[in-house]
Amino acid sequence: MSPAPLDVMIRRVDPDVPLPAYEHPGDAGADLRTTEACELAPGERAVLPTGVSIALPEGYAAFVHPRSGLAARCGVALVNAPGTVDAGYRGEIKVIVVNLDPRESVRFERFDRIAQLVVQQVERVRFQEVAELPESARAAGGFGSTGGHAAVGGASGQAAVGGSVGGYRYASVVSDREGQ
Repeated sequence: MSPAPLDVMIRRVDPDVPLPAYEHPGDAGADLRTTEACELAPGERAVLPTGVSIALPEGYAAFVHPRSGLAARCGVALVNAPGTVDAGYRGEIKVIVVNLDPRESVRFERFDRIAQLVVQQVERVRFQEVAELPESARAAGGFGSTGGHAAVGGASGQAAVGGSVGGYRYASVVSDREGQ
């Protein structure tokens, strides 16, 4: 037996936009739609409005995830996936999309489904500084340390230049230009 659904207040910023909806029983994500038509050339990105804002209960957050069909068929990804909608945010939910297809433009029409919204309960933590962390089987291994791909673990997997973490090279970001 499934638990009772969580009640979430929603406001239409665009009075004509369909409310987010689950396409199939058991779906984790409710589809978000764009309220604006947009065409993205290869490599271009845009911030698309969804026409809705929500009020989540304290202790919950909503996460904006990509739609797998758009990724597979059109090369559309979300730049900051998953995007986080905090419980205190009351503005319109917007989705940052990017066209990763190297040759074809992608066009969005008004009310196209562009992402999915997953609402989850989240824990509030209290960080406790310590001199050392307890040991674990994985230890500090990360950034592909478990393998599973031909490019991981060899010189052929080192396409980026920059610093090094755990033996893997990465590109260095000199400055964070968010908001500029």
